[in-house]
Amino acid sequence: MHKQCKGHPVTLINTNQRKAGIVLVVASAIVFSSAGVFTNGVSTDAWGVIFWRGVAAAAFTLIYLVLRGALLAEIRAFNKPAFFVTLMMAAGTAAFIPAFKLSSVANVALIYATAPFIAAGLSWIFIKELPTTRVILASLAALGGVFVIVSASFGGSQLTGDFLALFMTLMMSGIMVVYRKFPSTTAALPAALSSIVLLPFALAYGDPFAVQSHELPILIAFGLVFAVASVTLSEGARRLPSAETALLSTLEMPLAPVLAFLVLSEVPTSPAIIGGSIIFLAVVWSQKRNA
Repeated sequence: MHKQCKGHPVTLINTNQRKAGIVLVVASAIVFSSAGVFTNGVSTDAWGVIFWRGVAAAAFTLIYLVLRGALLAEIRAFNKPAFFVTLMMAAGTAAFIPAFKLSSVANVALIYATAPFIAAGLSWIFIKELPTTRVILASLAALGGVFVIVSASFGGSQLTGDFLALFMTLMMSGIMVVYRKFPSTTAALPAALSSIVLLPFALAYGDPFAVQSHELPILIAFGLVFAVASVTLSEGARRLPSAETALLSTLEMPLAPVLAFLVLSEVPTSPAIIGGSIIFLAVVWSQKRNA
């Protein structure tokens, strides 16, 4: 068990909480890895993707809360940490999709692989929580695996896209730290509200109604994917140290080409297979609890 620093809401993580956290974060990585499958071939601009993804994600999440009879409870539990999570989710989403439009997928992936280190730094600054040596070493190995994957894809990236990717990584790391420090913070309502917050901006800066009709089901499915992944990531982040949550999230990298192969018959490259294996082994090694 990990002992939380004095003066903070989190006290102890028991074995069951830890196992649940690992399962939830890994589940979010699996779901997030499907994003490329849903967006493959979609020609609409970034604001169009943000709009329809947001409409679908908010609708699915709110319907889920209503069916569970949990909407009023979520509203009552919506506090200052939940407010900041909502803002960071919205800002991260607004940066995430344009980053892929303005930079290479390789650069965005490599920048996001720094999340364990950013999360560790934020955790140390705000909650005085340091990752274990094993998590630090595994994070370095995972970063190396990402570098192997993207090594053949560098070139032609733009600074704006790279900055957006770094900003998105900072927002995601910040969300992990908030849930770690305030584990009672609600998860579903911030996910829905973060999507709603972006809708006026998408209408103002984009033309979401120009989307082609055959692309709309793909974007709606994309919204469902993000709704599920956002909630499971938040629920997992409250149960694990922030750096470990970020490290587990890097499983998205090796899982994405596997899913693309299964669904789209896209054969992964040799660097993707080698780098993905490194990431997978690093994450598995990080979970050995003898350190």
